[in-house]
Amino acid sequence: MKFQKSKRFQKSFDGLPPNVQGKARKAFGLFKRQPYPPFHPSLVVKKIRGKEGVFEGRVDKFYRFTFEVLQQNGETVYYFRNIGPHDITSTAP
Repeated sequence: MKFQKSKRFQKSFDGLPPNVQGKARKAFGLFKRQPYPPFHPSLVVKKIRGKEGVFEGRVDKFYRFTFEVLQQNGETVYYFRNIGPHDITSTAP
């Protein structure tokens, strides 16, 4: 299992307020620790309608992250696409 970030994700993460970055780090810790990521209940992971293979997870009440689950050379890769206010999920590319 691997984890990768898009440039867009990293740029968006860097622009978050420090307290939100801390919450996001905690959320990603939960995401990675599960035996079958990313299904920790506090992440409230769900599929984004109209975006094949794209999911959203919760950082807190106001912030979300989007990701895809990919297969590369027989290995599962969680590809983080974006992070930001809740409305990023309605504009996920």
